[in-house]
Amino acid sequence: MRKGEETRAKILDAAEAAVLAKGFGGTSIDELIVETGITKSGFFYHFRDKNELAKALLERYIENDERIYDEIFGRARELADDPLQAFLIGLKLLAELLSDLPNGHPGCLVATMCTQERAFDREIQEMNRQAALMWRRRFAAMFRDIMQVYRPREALDADQLADMVSTVLEGGIVLSKALKEPQSLPDQLLVFRSFVRLLFQPAA
Repeated sequence: MRKGEETRAKILDAAEAAVLAKGFGGTSIDELIVETGITKSGFFYHFRDKNELAKALLERYIENDERIYDEIFGRARELADDPLQAFLIGLKLLAELLSDLPNGHPGCLVATMCTQERAFDREIQEMNRQAALMWRRRFAAMFRDIMQVYRPREALDADQLADMVSTVLEGGIVLSKALKEPQSLPDQLLVFRSFVRLLFQPAA
């Protein structure tokens, strides 16, 4: 990584930690300059203003989540041809990954920016919306594949089930932070995994 790229990444790392800790409005450019040890002109070389910083943060966060989902659920499909088993394995692998975070999940930038969306312009609000829709499409496609093989015990919509994945993850982050119990997040994911297994289990 070149020096300019390293500096940009350093700014984004510091900004992400600050935003997750105290919100975007509570994060100042001056504190990021002090934290990263760069000059003010150095900061503005990489980011024209705070809104451009927010956009870069969100883009990086979404790309990283997509990479993790690609790796985990891609690995799950390699381990099982059956779409239901592959999905269950993917949830298990994701729960194991989250369990390995020593201090728990740091928080979700998408959720943070949604709850503070009045601080951002329409472009960033739309990026947030598109990220949620992208994850809906990803998981809905998996549920539709499952429904080609298994009939659910309740007539549930694939999009609604897909949204539950995001709901469990985001809710689990909030719960784990409120309780100060990092394991709550992967535990909730495993409860959802059990629900999916039961949903597609043939009736006795």
